Amino acid sequence: MDAIVKNFPHNKDDRPTQKEAEDAVRVLLRWAGDDPAREGLLDTPKRVAKAYRELFSGYDQDPEEILGRTFEEVSGYDDMVLVRDIPFHSHCEHHMVPIIGKAHVAYLPSGRVLGLSKIARLVDIYGRRLQTQEAMTAQIADALDKTLRPEGVAVMIEAEHMCMAMRGVQKQGSTTLTTRFTGKFKIDPTEQARFLTLVRNA
Repeated sequence: MDAIVKNFPHNKDDRPTQKEAEDAVRVLLRWAGDDPAREGLLDTPKRVAKAYRELFSGYDQDPEEILGRTFEEVSGYDDMVLVRDIPFHSHCEHHMVPIIGKAHVAYLPSGRVLGLSKIARLVDIYGRRLQTQEAMTAQIADALDKTLRPEGVAVMIEAEHMCMAMRGVQKQGSTTLTTRFTGKFKIDPTEQARFLTLVRNA
């Protein structure tokens, strides 16, 4: 499934044209009960297509390229690197409504470290795709594990899903929490507990 998600958008010939995208928005406006020809909606299809290009820009970015450059001169540092409270916006793949949350990402270096901004950018890449929170959590952890080859990776995501808040059960303020651990974080409860303690002790 990941291979399909990653490779399909890179085939530009398979993508609808700008006009086709705008026409699709007009159909949705009509289906919702409004008139795409009225003054306030004349430019809406163009704006929506432009917004979607930005909101789903993660399909055009390769995580391996973002994580490609690492640093070995770390003066012997081999303890946990944690970037906490990384804000993100994503969209539920089931209803295409927002997921709003924050990610906490840590790894145990194995001779190499990343620039800290790379971790935030990695979260954005996967956030700017249609997602489930469970899949996004796993994708971030697996990308770090595959590219950096650290001693272990820990990822926690906390998010509110508008598909629960705006529709369906309409439970505003409920938060979903997901985690993914690899390497030492997975096999050593002490490392897991240390990660969770550092995340929670804001």
